[in-house]
Amino acid sequence: MKLTSDPKVAAVFENYPKRVKQKMLHLRKLVLSAASETEGLEKLEETLKWGEPSFLTKFGSTVRMDWKEKTPDQVAVYFKCTSKLVPTFKEVYKDKFNFEGNRAIVFKLNEKIPEAELKHCFAMALSYHQIKNIPLLGA
Repeated sequence: MKLTSDPKVAAVFENYPKRVKQKMLHLRKLVLSAASETEGLEKLEETLKWGEPSFLTKFGSTVRMDWKEKTPDQVAVYFKCTSKLVPTFKEVYKDKFNFEGNRAIVFKLNEKIPEAELKHCFAMALSYHQIKNIPLLGA
């Protein structure tokens, strides 16, 4: 898999408070790992959307992540709210994640991330346009 990264993304990660930065870099690592393990995913673009680190693929839906000062004890991973992604995640992983509506999975800074499950969610998002008509996105 070929990764193209906008240099401005690194600056966003650098500007997070230390304990937030660790969590955000861990989430980034999980996205990159999921992308490299997703069959047929040849290119991943890391860029900024709305000033937030975002990941784009040709056949996928954007994955964004961020930390907000107004909710300082958590980070969130955002998905397109009109997609079937978060509703599917809720059905498959209702006991594993905390959700914000149909747009995000939210993690407390001191919370352990269920890595295998989150990587599966990332893989579904990054290949969304190929699986969106399959029940439960093929989960």
